Amino acid sequence: MLRAATLVTLASLALSACSDDGSGRASATAAIVSGVGTLPPTTEDATSAGTPTSTGETTGTTAGTTDDDGSSAPDPTGNGGPKFDIGKTPDAGPPPEPKACLKVDLLFVVDNSSSMKDEQDNLVASFPGFVQEIQQQLVDAESLHIGVVSTDKYEGNENPCDGVLGGLVTQTDGSNSSNQYCGPFVSGKRYMTEQDDLATRFACAAQVGTSGDSNEKPLQAALRALGPDLAQPGQCNEGFVREDALLVLVVITDEEEDGSSGDPPDWFNELVALKGGIETNIVTLALIGPENPECASAAEIAHRIIDFAEMFTYGSIGQICAASFQPFFHDAIAVIDQACENFVPPG
Repeated sequence: MLRAATLVTLASLALSACSDDGSGRASATAAIVSGVGTLPPTTEDATSAGTPTSTGETTGTTAGTTDDDGSSAPDPTGNGGPKFDIGKTPDAGPPPEPKACLKVDLLFVVDNSSSMKDEQDNLVASFPGFVQEIQQQLVDAESLHIGVVSTDKYEGNENPCDGVLGGLVTQTDGSNSSNQYCGPFVSGKRYMTEQDDLATRFACAAQVGTSGDSNEKPLQAALRALGPDLAQPGQCNEGFVREDALLVLVVITDEEEDGSSGDPPDWFNELVALKGGIETNIVTLALIGPENPECASAAEIAHRIIDFAEMFTYGSIGQICAASFQPFFHDAIAVIDQACENFVPPG
């Protein structure tokens, strides 16, 4: 009878394992049954199985205690029931390192003096491929801020930023300019993002024209654009510069840098200070009259800009009078990507 009772009990467990109440209990029950390696041997020993009494009751040792009403209570020692060896919890390892280069700020400083029409056209033609390669190569970068400034106190800009050195261009005026309002930008501010139609918006802003001051101040304009004064709430460049973004500074001029106050080491130190003292978080790209230019009659050698750019770990210098800027920008992608890989989060 005990062997039969045991088989009935096992059959009940098996049937319970096959039923599913929709809560996932079926798999749990099946796991418990399958986890038992062997059945305990059957025996007629009254100690393990109980001895029938004259009234039909059974006495003996069980895994728990018996209440007065005949129900079985849990073993107070906690030692009853099967035990399962589930092994050690696998080590998940160290958490992945946070991605550093998630944001990129690009500032284009465009000479708007009388000799720059062809160069501005070249820049506009080369920009779409450049920004597309940035988005493809910098796979972790999630956000772009793109701004344009001229090399003087640009008079064609939208109020109240017309005549402000370093103010981001949102409207153009003058000879050979796009001569139109370039916004509104999706940011709601004076800079473009990846959410804008960049080919169209940038083409408008970058064609600043050729009616500007011949005493160009490209580095002074850049430092003003990136500095704290114009970044204040309500000011021309509010929200453009981000402390935790890689900065890419692009200078485009066919003249020597004679207009900005200070010298290359001064510009270098000021720009690095604006980026929290982390020099490697800056990339400098200069399309200028380099040493041994291809068009000496059309561009001055920009010795001071060369000295400035060569102080940085990441940078590149190209020919302002090249037939196309696309090869220069294509090669610069590798430099930007390397700087992005080695970006040091502030703080």
